[in-house]
Amino acid sequence: MKLNIVPLKFSNDPLLRKLIENLSLFFREIEIFYTLIDIEKSYSPERRQYYSTRILESVIKSNPEPDGYILIITELDLFVPVLTHVFGEAQLNGRFSIVSVCRLYEEFYTAESDNKIVVQRSLKEVLHEIGHNFGLLHCKNWECVMHASNNVENIDIKGNTYCDECFGLLKAKNIVF
Repeated sequence: MKLNIVPLKFSNDPLLRKLIENLSLFFREIEIFYTLIDIEKSYSPERRQYYSTRILESVIKSNPEPDGYILIITELDLFVPVLTHVFGEAQLNGRFSIVSVCRLYEEFYTAESDNKIVVQRSLKEVLHEIGHNFGLLHCKNWECVMHASNNVENIDIKGNTYCDECFGLLKAKNIVF
């Protein structure tokens, strides 16, 4: 299974390398796929955030169809109209997803920096959004990476992989790591 990572308004190369290292346990092939798209139409001056659905639509329309899944990773603060912010968004049973690390940095909340925490949070959110691409819905198991998270405390509490039930659903769909 192949994962194409699209860094978009993303400058943290050490974080990207760590994510690739961790994601290589789940994907046999990972490639960086750069794109030049104008995402300014997705910006909301009132909210000072970017509309994640519009970014996904822009990337889908502007890129050739590479094999595998496409993960957009960004440092932009994202939203959807009904929520104050989102950590990510994905096409259910689709190939495209986006994850923002903006609110995953500890510096967003405190004056402290912690690279280990941002890597853990980012990996959990990437696996969560890709899980939606695989067709998984939110899981009730707090230890599952598919458990819904509307704040970083929820991300920190949940586990860093899929629970047995979610792994079973993936196996039933012939998605095997």
